[in-house]
Amino acid sequence: MSSNDLARVRVWDLPTRLFHWVLAACVIFSVVSAQIGGNAMPWHFRSGYVVFTLLAFRLLWGLIGGHWSRFASFVYAPSTIMRYLRGQHRAGEHLDVGHNPLGAFSVFGLLTLLALQVATGLFADDEIANTGPLIKFVSGSTSLALTKWHKLFGQWLIIALVVLHVGAIVYYRTRKKVDLIGPMIHGDKALAGDVPAALDSARTRLLALVLVALCAGLVTWVIALGS
Repeated sequence: MSSNDLARVRVWDLPTRLFHWVLAACVIFSVVSAQIGGNAMPWHFRSGYVVFTLLAFRLLWGLIGGHWSRFASFVYAPSTIMRYLRGQHRAGEHLDVGHNPLGAFSVFGLLTLLALQVATGLFADDEIANTGPLIKFVSGSTSLALTKWHKLFGQWLIIALVVLHVGAIVYYRTRKKVDLIGPMIHGDKALAGDVPAALDSARTRLLALVLVALCAGLVTWVIALGS
């Protein structure tokens, strides 16, 4: 097969795809449950703990996961970003296979904001009936400041980034005729034969499951620190 022939190439391994969709569901649920308040708040906290677990897993998977899920595959030098914006691609770069330079900004931005949201939630106090599990480790003024970020700035920044993310997906689908949703469901793209595929075997999936269990244990331990 020549490099110009197209073939189905595994880009997104199953752990990455599951991470993406479970995280999306948890973010939506967290926003909705926060708006409902009251009896929905215990579930809001549980959703946050799941997000905590997912973020810890993604940090590890970004180091040892499938080729296109590794941070090394979408951390770009400024010169590469500028060439991408000018449409100047070099042979073998494959900038549009996984996360392109613009998509990488969105991914890192969203992961960073979610990490801040989880961290501030651990110390939050709504001054009604709900407090974060680690609130005893900070002063009342610090807790209120973190709560303000969590309820206002953090929440709305995440919503804004999600809207931009969805908008980019729609733009690529309608204007560039590029489907970004399908590959995140089935994992494959039709690509040239020289594009490296992501390893997505039973062994790597088992490894991901072990990592998720370890991350869940870590989150449980962190939460227990406040008891």
